[in-house]
Formats: sequence, structure tokens, C-alpha cells
Amino acid sequence: MANAVPNSFDAMLWKGQIAGETDTFKIILLEAGFVFDQDAHHAYADVSTYELPTGNGYTAGGVTLTGVSIVVDNTTNRAEVTWDNVQWDVVTGSLVYSGAILYDDSTDAGGTDDYTDAIVSYKDAGGTQTATPGTPIIVSQIKETVGSRE
Repeated sequence: MANAVPNSFDAMLWKGQIAGETDTFKIILLEAGFVFDQDAHHAYADVSTYELPTGNGYTAGGVTLTGVSIVVDNTTNRAEVTWDNVQWDVVTGSLVYSGAILYDDSTDAGGTDDYTDAIVSYKDAGGTQTATPGTPIIVSQIKETVGSRE
């Protein structure tokens, strides 16, 4: 499966429920075999059973993204949001994953938001990946775009 954005993200963005510069965003790793459904996966709770369990250098709930930057790209006619790279160091055993989910840890359906911990996007790892001690998992160029997604 390719990278994807849930349909609910666009609606929440337009409603002002996602604040790119001030919300807390996290990234999690997903077990091999996970299949993202942009129609059904709206919140962290929808995918948490597929998240890697805590252990071997991974902590469930994910890593908080830092270094947010939002710019307009007039060449591609969209806005781009980027964060600093994220790294997991495997300490024992291995971590086997097939993708990652970015989610907004600041959203809360108990208030005025549509979903709690709303999913921003799915990042496909290009098949099942295995990391072992000495071979860290590095997610680089973490980027989302708003605008033309065709």
C-alpha cells in the first residue's frame, strides 16, 4: 500500500481542529501485515492494536515529533509541514514493522474535535522491515502536504 491520508483529516483541518504549529504530533510503528484504510482509520484507537508492543527499544504510544516547519510551495501548489527525523534504536531482539502512523496527540473528541488522537497519515515502509541491534530505524523527511494530492 502507498502512503495515505485518512479522509477525516481533511475535514478536521478545515474545521480548525488540527493546529500544525501548536498541537503535539506523534509517530508509531505498525506490525507487519497491517493494511491502512483511509475510510475507516481515523484515530489512534482505530490502529493501536496493530502497533508494535513496548520492548526491544520501542515504546507503545510513539515518539513525539519535534521541529515543525510549515511552508508554502508555489511550485507544487501546496503547503508542506515537516518535522525532524525520528530514530528507534533496537536494544535486544528485533523490531518487525511494515509502516508508520502520524497522529495528532492533542485532538480530543470530548471537546469539539471529531476524533481523539486523530490520524494525520500512514507511511508505508515498502513491505515488512526488520531492524536488529546496531541497525536503527530512522524515519526521515517526515512530511505532510495540504493541497493537490492527486
